[in-house]
Amino acid sequence: MTSVPGLPTPDVVTVYGADWCGDCRRAKRFLEATSVPYRYVDVELDGAAQQLIDDAGYRAIPVVVTPAGDVLIEPSIYELAVALGIAA
Repeated sequence: MTSVPGLPTPDVVTVYGADWCGDCRRAKRFLEATSVPYRYVDVELDGAAQQLIDDAGYRAIPVVVTPAGDVLIEPSIYELAVALGIAA
Protein backbone atom coordinates (compact mmCIF):
# COMPACT_ATOMS: atom_id res chain seq x y z
CA MET A 1 0.00 0.00 0.00
CA THR A 2 1.09 3.53 -0.65
CA SER A 3 -0.29 6.98 0.01
CA VAL A 4 -2.24 8.71 -2.75
CA PRO A 5 0.12 10.78 -4.89
CA GLY A 6 -1.94 12.58 -7.50
CA LEU A 7 -5.15 10.63 -6.89
CA PRO A 8 -8.18 11.98 -5.04
CA THR A 9 -9.02 10.27 -1.76
CA PRO A 10 -12.50 8.84 -2.37
CA ASP A 11 -15.43 8.55 0.02
CA VAL A 12 -15.90 4.90 -1.07
CA VAL A 13 -13.43 2.34 -2.35
CA THR A 14 -12.64 3.23 -5.95
CA VAL A 15 -11.40 0.68 -8.47
CA TYR A 16 -9.73 2.01 -11.62
CA GLY A 17 -9.66 -0.80 -14.15
CA ALA A 18 -10.83 -2.21 -17.46
CA ASP A 19 -13.43 -4.83 -18.27
CA TRP A 20 -10.90 -7.04 -20.09
CA CYS A 21 -8.66 -7.24 -16.99
CA GLY A 22 -9.00 -10.46 -14.98
CA ASP A 23 -7.47 -8.88 -11.87
CA CYS A 24 -10.03 -6.07 -12.09
CA ARG A 25 -12.91 -8.54 -12.34
CA ARG A 26 -11.50 -10.51 -9.37
CA ALA A 27 -11.28 -7.35 -7.23
CA LYS A 28 -14.86 -6.38 -8.12
CA ARG A 29 -16.13 -9.89 -7.31
CA PHE A 30 -14.42 -9.75 -3.91
CA LEU A 31 -15.90 -6.33 -3.11
CA GLU A 32 -19.36 -7.48 -4.17
CA ALA A 33 -19.09 -10.76 -2.21
CA THR A 34 -18.12 -8.87 0.94
CA SER A 35 -20.75 -6.14 0.42
CA VAL A 36 -18.12 -3.39 0.32
CA PRO A 37 -19.55 -0.33 -1.43
CA TYR A 38 -17.29 0.69 -4.28
CA ARG A 39 -17.09 2.83 -7.37
CA TYR A 40 -15.74 1.29 -10.57
CA VAL A 41 -14.05 3.52 -13.13
CA ASP A 42 -13.33 1.93 -16.50
CA VAL A 43 -10.20 3.72 -17.66
CA GLU A 44 -10.79 2.58 -21.23
CA LEU A 45 -14.07 4.50 -21.32
CA ASP A 46 -13.00 7.44 -19.14
CA GLY A 47 -10.04 9.23 -20.70
CA ALA A 48 -9.75 11.68 -17.80
CA ALA A 49 -9.46 8.78 -15.33
CA GLN A 50 -6.80 7.12 -17.51
CA GLN A 51 -4.88 10.39 -17.58
CA LEU A 52 -5.19 10.69 -13.79
CA ILE A 53 -3.74 7.18 -13.35
CA ASP A 54 -0.98 7.87 -15.89
CA ASP A 55 -0.08 11.20 -14.27
CA ALA A 56 0.16 9.49 -10.87
CA GLY A 57 2.67 7.07 -12.39
CA TYR A 58 0.63 3.88 -12.23
CA ARG A 59 1.11 1.49 -15.14
CA ALA A 60 -0.85 -1.56 -13.96
CA ILE A 61 -4.51 -2.11 -13.14
CA PRO A 62 -6.51 -2.41 -11.08
CA VAL A 63 -5.58 0.59 -9.01
CA VAL A 64 -7.71 0.45 -5.86
CA VAL A 65 -7.96 3.57 -3.69
CA THR A 66 -9.50 3.32 -0.22
CA PRO A 67 -11.21 6.08 1.79
CA ALA A 68 -8.23 5.86 4.16
CA GLY A 69 -6.03 7.05 1.28
CA ASP A 70 -4.31 3.73 0.61
CA VAL A 71 -3.47 2.82 -2.98
CA LEU A 72 -3.21 -0.83 -3.97
CA ILE A 73 -1.84 -1.82 -7.36
CA GLU A 74 -2.96 -5.21 -8.68
CA PRO A 75 -3.85 -6.29 -5.13
CA SER A 76 -4.41 -9.88 -4.13
CA ILE A 77 -7.62 -10.79 -2.33
CA TYR A 78 -5.61 -10.96 0.89
CA GLU A 79 -4.17 -7.46 0.34
CA LEU A 80 -7.67 -6.10 -0.33
CA ALA A 81 -9.04 -7.79 2.78
CA VAL A 82 -6.25 -6.40 4.96
CA ALA A 83 -6.59 -2.88 3.56
CA LEU A 84 -10.34 -2.93 4.15
CA GLY A 85 -10.20 -4.62 7.55
CA ILE A 86 -12.05 -7.72 6.33
CA ALA A 87 -11.10 -11.27 7.25
CA ALA A 88 -10.22 -13.06 4.01
